Amino acid sequence: MEKNRVNTKFLVSTALIAAVYVVMTLAIAPLSFGMVQVRFSEMLMLMAFIDKKYAPGLALGCFIANCFSPFGMMDIVFGTTCTVAALWGITHYSKTLFGASLWAVFCNAFIGIELYLFGSPLLLSMAMVAVGEFLSVSCAGYVLFRQLMKNPMLLEKLKIAQIG
Repeated sequence: MEKNRVNTKFLVSTALIAAVYVVMTLAIAPLSFGMVQVRFSEMLMLMAFIDKKYAPGLALGCFIANCFSPFGMMDIVFGTTCTVAALWGITHYSKTLFGASLWAVFCNAFIGIELYLFGSPLLLSMAMVAVGEFLSVSCAGYVLFRQLMKNPMLLEKLKIAQIG
């Protein structure tokens, strides 16, 4: 019975975080895709720093959001892969919150390669995506999550494995 409660909480958390990511991405869709992009939904990537069990929901949310991309299948595969790579770095190698934010900046900069295949200048595309990620994750996300992490009770409630 106890294990079922944990599994249910994990599934609900995964679905919820995916849905929030998709809504945040599509709500500002013109800014979420293309060379000049600031996906505020990407700040949710820092949830994986709090609990790595958020990673599947974030990857799923990115995948679903990219299904609405004007770049089609290329963005679904390439964009989602960049996000999964960032999540891997956050969950396996990050020691600090700011360090975790930089994984999203670095990995998603490679989306510039995808944009290059659609005719955008390579280095400019990579730089623009990295700047957008830096603004959303390393600036806005870092400030928000730094404050959140100062509240131990809230932080404990955000852990997926916790029951109750």
